[in-house]
Amino acid sequence: MKTLFFSYILAPILLFSQIAPPVDIDFKVDEDFYYPGEVVKIITNVSVEPDFHIYAINKQSKGPIPSKVTINGDVVDFVGQTIEPEPINKYDEGFLTETFYHEGKFKFETTFKLLDDINDSENLIITNLLFQACDPTLCYPPTNFSDTLLIDIRKGNIRPEKTNIVKSEQEKINFLADDQNIDLDTVISSGFWSFILLSISMGFLALLTPCVFPMIPITVSYFTKIGEDKKSKPFQQASIYSLGIIITYTFLGLLLAITLGGSGANQLASNPWVNLFIAGIFIYFSLSLFGMYEIQLPSRLRQFSVNQEGRGGVIGTLFMAFTFTLTSFTCTVQFIGLLLVRAIQGDWLWPFIGMLFFSAAFALPFFFLALFPQYLNKLPKSGGWLNSVKVSMGFLEVAAAFKFLSNSDLIWGWDIFTRSFVLASWVVIFFLCGVYLIGKIKLPHDSELKFISVPRLVISIILFSFSLYMARGLFGQPIHGLIESYLPPSKEKIASTDNIYNENNINWIYDFDEAIAVSEMTGKSMFVNFTGYTCTNCRWMETNILILPEIEVLLKEYVTVELYTDGGPNHKEYQKMEIERFGTAALPFYVIIDSNSNEIARFPGLTRDPLKFIEFLQKGINSNNELITER
Repeated sequence: MKTLFFSYILAPILLFSQIAPPVDIDFKVDEDFYYPGEVVKIITNVSVEPDFHIYAINKQSKGPIPSKVTINGDVVDFVGQTIEPEPINKYDEGFLTETFYHEGKFKFETTFKLLDDINDSENLIITNLLFQACDPTLCYPPTNFSDTLLIDIRKGNIRPEKTNIVKSEQEKINFLADDQNIDLDTVISSGFWSFILLSISMGFLALLTPCVFPMIPITVSYFTKIGEDKKSKPFQQASIYSLGIIITYTFLGLLLAITLGGSGANQLASNPWVNLFIAGIFIYFSLSLFGMYEIQLPSRLRQFSVNQEGRGGVIGTLFMAFTFTLTSFTCTVQFIGLLLVRAIQGDWLWPFIGMLFFSAAFALPFFFLALFPQYLNKLPKSGGWLNSVKVSMGFLEVAAAFKFLSNSDLIWGWDIFTRSFVLASWVVIFFLCGVYLIGKIKLPHDSELKFISVPRLVISIILFSFSLYMARGLFGQPIHGLIESYLPPSKEKIASTDNIYNENNINWIYDFDEAIAVSEMTGKSMFVNFTGYTCTNCRWMETNILILPEIEVLLKEYVTVELYTDGGPNHKEYQKMEIERFGTAALPFYVIIDSNSNEIARFPGLTRDPLKFIEFLQKGINSNNELITER
């Protein structure tokens, strides 16, 4: 393989012989002179020798090192994105992944804005291109090519034709800026509507987190069953469900802040009894969808329901809204955690408003998910195929139940619902669902299946293929990071929380005091990862971002420490530290601390953009280098 050849044979030869990669690079500016505040375009002309190539900037995330242009200087205000030509896309057998690369002659264009107040007429900027050159059989080590450019800056006003460029570039930078670091005080001081817009935006962004996905089939299956009652009122039931989510999110969140403090949402979501309760609810509903029994609330509860002849009525729908809130608290605590911390500090108005609008945006798509299945039930001849939909959703609910059973297992230490057990269960569940759809399994309410329709056949093929794909993970083969994020951590990692454990080539320390001692001894800054055993977003980051080679390289420059806030011997201490010192209860939460215990940078929550995380890590490295230089 190319990576093995590079790592063990070619790399030492190239390093010791100092052979330069077959790439010519030249940096140029687009104009002869500039005024303060203008946007400067840096053109990076690249020429790669035949048979070699370097990798793309904006598309390569796995395997080889992606190229990157950086610009530094005292006159630089902010740096925009680098524009690159359309790269060549090809599967690389050496790296075992899809690669995006450039060959021959091409150019990158990077813009940056000058400061508005510049006194000197001549200023220097340092441009840098990080790249890795490869041919079909070998790769050179990642190379940094730097050059110093002289920028002629004249006194005067910005040219009118560039005003719009500056404005658009500034808006682009603001949009691409790290939106994980939310300063509530700044947003609130900007006005009521700025805060409302932030709350709504965070509500919609929370829909992209992994915790939300299991609630989609659960919502559809529950309201499909509700719709079987011809007297049901779809719009009313969907509205009650959405309002139930909003009310429980708002008032339960504030109640948790009063009783449990800023980490209340995390404590509730990670509580083993709560997870066991949610797993029981999912299994209970799935058995009903399979046709084992009909769900009926006790008569004393039904009499309080507006629609007493419905299966659950208002009370059942509100109960589902409460269950929805419990399952999704962990993934939404990035923004909610900030509000809860503010609430325990005595300010209740802004947290109440924020929770209200956040949950309204969060609940909106589920209003439609609750509405449509009920109308589908009212279509003519909907009974047969819609029952198959219900049963399929029942299989998904059983799969979701294993996720919450594993959460309880992690806290109580049963060692039953391990990664392998849960993954094996999912393989069987999805395989059986495929078998059901082709008519080989018949349940009580199923109609006679005279033939297999094309949609059934296609979906069953997808389920069989997905089941076989997941089975790879049982034999040590990699599976998609999204699937891994729902699985519990590996047994080896759980057993190593008192010691140093090597995972993905990262030496994690699980004791904060020990990490401080190592940091003081080595002079390295600390990369602190506040995480949780039951945190799905944390697993997603570990299996999709922290494993990337370019991030692993940067993490080796730190003393890496991982602190669990929902379990383990010191979890209450670390939970208190996160809230009192950093003012948040978000999970995951990453912070860089120098060897003198001063905070350098923070990165709360989940990101799908590796470049944002790389920029965050580079802040700590640059700060540490400056500190060493001063010494």
